[in-house]
Amino acid sequence: MRETRRDFDWWLLFLAIAICAIGVTAIYSASRFSGANTHVRQLTWVAVGLLALIVLSRVDYHKLLDQAPLLYLGGLTLLVLVLFVGIARHGTRGWLPVGGFELQVAEFAKLVIIVVLARFFSEVRTDRLTLMDLAKAAAITALPVWLVMRQPDTGTALMFVPALLVGAFLAGVQWRHVAAAAVIGAMLLPVGWFMLKPYQQQRIQTFLNPEENPQGAGYQTLQARIAVGSGGFAGKGFGKGTQSQLGYVPVPTSDFVLTTLAEEWGFAGVLLTLSLYTALLLRLVQIAQKAVDRAGMYLVMGVAAILGVHIYWNVAMVIGYAPVTGIPLPLMSYGGSATVFAFMALGLVMNVRMNRFVN
Repeated sequence: MRETRRDFDWWLLFLAIAICAIGVTAIYSASRFSGANTHVRQLTWVAVGLLALIVLSRVDYHKLLDQAPLLYLGGLTLLVLVLFVGIARHGTRGWLPVGGFELQVAEFAKLVIIVVLARFFSEVRTDRLTLMDLAKAAAITALPVWLVMRQPDTGTALMFVPALLVGAFLAGVQWRHVAAAAVIGAMLLPVGWFMLKPYQQQRIQTFLNPEENPQGAGYQTLQARIAVGSGGFAGKGFGKGTQSQLGYVPVPTSDFVLTTLAEEWGFAGVLLTLSLYTALLLRLVQIAQKAVDRAGMYLVMGVAAILGVHIYWNVAMVIGYAPVTGIPLPLMSYGGSATVFAFMALGLVMNVRMNRFVN
């Protein structure tokens, strides 16, 4: 037990809890007059997430890797099931009712794809990925991506891709394959545009020029910019953010929680938060470097890749440098499934760290 406490990464846990504390504070401020007790529910999900982290940190990740095919099949089954019996929100059918709660299946499918890709790349015995290896990894990722896009939830679907890209890079992807994929992708862009649904095309157009429709599609982006800019350096103070308090910014507790933070805590508060995120990601990289085997390294880097892209995309979305796609800010945005997923992912990381001395 003493060795377990010693090997447990308390610094990583502190960073996660500190980010959650900032998030809960912002959620409380943005929702305190609604009577919904949103912050209390978020605290409950944080507690559930912490429990999940502890459980996953104690289950040897090699056992999870051994069950990767079954986990993958189970994840695909749930993604298919949710298309038929799932609960729809904002036009997306992605939630399953489980024990009185609604769980977003795609969030937990991300965890599955991290495990499956870690096993796949760790079993590649050459220094360079062959084209066939790359095609197999892409196919493994493409199937859940396609199912999530059928919900439809393009933003969440794209969040599966970072684990594939980082894994391929670390496994030794050949740059001629990267160049070929880039050329093919560029050639298919016009075709891809016409394959998008009208609302998806509108999101991209709004991202490029939100001022064209300030009361419609561009409203969310413009109000978020106003909120962020009005905070200045030190912010307006707790509970004094007019954009979030008066409801000008939609969903100020979930996807746009950063606007509440920026308006009330200012640049200083955002800088502190992003510094905590940076420290968290650097800690993940450090743990990956000390992993006992390649599979552990791929697991941790898969987690780092997905969390890192979530953070980048959400921040860019809030300040108008990325299309609005409903990507939550990890550990801060209100939402049970996203919060529990983040803690479970960190539980995998903790597991790798705690097994780093095992032969």
